[in-house]
Amino acid sequence: MGSLRKIDSDLHQITLATGAPFSPEALSGILIRSGWASATTLKVAYSGGLDSTVLLHALAGLRPAHGWRLEAVHVQHGLHPQAEAWLDQCRRFCQVLSVPLRVERARIGSTADTGLEAAARHARYACLAAQIGPTDVLLTAHHLDDQAETLLLQLLRGAGVEGLAAMPGDAPLGEGRHARPLLGFRRAALLAYARTEGLAWVEDSGNLDTRLGRNFLRYRALPLLESRWPSVATRLARAADHAAEASFLLARSAAEDLRRCRRAGDAIELTALGRLTTPQQRNVLRQWIRQRGLPAPSARAIDGLLAYLRRRPRTGYSQMSIGHYRIYLYQHHFHLVTDRPDPPTSLLDWDPARPLLLPHDRRLLAVDTIGAGIARAKIDGRQLTVDWRQGGECCRLAGQAHRQTLKKLLQSSAIPPWERHLVPLVRVDGQLAAIGDRWICEPFAARAHEPGYLLRIADVSIDVRENFSIEPDALIW
Repeated sequence: MGSLRKIDSDLHQITLATGAPFSPEALSGILIRSGWASATTLKVAYSGGLDSTVLLHALAGLRPAHGWRLEAVHVQHGLHPQAEAWLDQCRRFCQVLSVPLRVERARIGSTADTGLEAAARHARYACLAAQIGPTDVLLTAHHLDDQAETLLLQLLRGAGVEGLAAMPGDAPLGEGRHARPLLGFRRAALLAYARTEGLAWVEDSGNLDTRLGRNFLRYRALPLLESRWPSVATRLARAADHAAEASFLLARSAAEDLRRCRRAGDAIELTALGRLTTPQQRNVLRQWIRQRGLPAPSARAIDGLLAYLRRRPRTGYSQMSIGHYRIYLYQHHFHLVTDRPDPPTSLLDWDPARPLLLPHDRRLLAVDTIGAGIARAKIDGRQLTVDWRQGGECCRLAGQAHRQTLKKLLQSSAIPPWERHLVPLVRVDGQLAAIGDRWICEPFAARAHEPGYLLRIADVSIDVRENFSIEPDALIW
């Protein structure tokens, strides 16, 4: 997602004329000019429907002349009562063509936010992406009419330029590429080829349900438009090409602006962002989020983020949930957090002589030292436990006269708010003794020349002991 979208002018310009016939020779030219024919394996997303049947049949006929490896991948959702019958037909057709068929069983996740159709599509592409290696190309049979329908759907949703670019002819997928070599052909051209070749395909009755937006456009809206403007589908597809070019240029501009605003840890500095014009700011935020592999936020969400530039919260801190991720305003920066694990709830017993495995692939270690950390004499023979913040905890830090709340200590620290709930609390016989590897409470602090344990938190994969050294007098708790 970090790379700019590729614009393949050859693909988009080959057959945009209304009524252009489909032939294996035309398909071969597209594959060769686009570079896809050099892939290790061409993998066809094969549903058994008209479009993918035509694509697979034509590729199989071209295989002897080109020598490419060809496979079919069928994703079985199990949502339709005829799904197994369709799979049997796909198997028979692949056997006739001598094309290996791989069957993937999709597991559809929650449909609460997106609906069944979108959830099924997401599950389908997840299955397909898992089959694509670094030198493979997945071919799907989307055609010019699909492109016109997609543009209209995006337009009706109020999409921006990227959405109006509809479906790209070539894009990354998994470790390889996803190509749509039929975008220049009308569905009628594919149907004519299928009838000439005597092909059989499955028909999903669900594709006739005009209560669904795409089907309404296909069977009602577009025929009406074509009765007035016969080349409307071609014109819409050409408009999608123009939007794709504009989207490419906007992405390139956003990448340069983002470079000036981005800081360590992939944060966006609000001061630098504020120097840009409002359209540039929107463009930068969308690009920043897209580069993390996340769907672009709505215009309302972007405007909510930009409101922080005009009027910062009095606390200097806020957060906004967008889908399955959050954006935090913290220390004059935007931070995007995709994985905010729940706080641990278990109470762990701990022997300082052994590293303690913490949730989320971290561990707590006690390193022998002198004059710092927890005094060994204060914990020997006593019960050490580790738990997490519940609220109301207080600690008088070593060398200080008054207690402070854990909340205030964490707020004054450099620990980001989205990580504070993961700071482990070390207790001695139930009394708070240490807060992570940052603070030691006064009753348990080692004095000068007194043996102690210095606490360290590290990822499981990091060997702290081998790379750790400290000057005792250099630590001030």
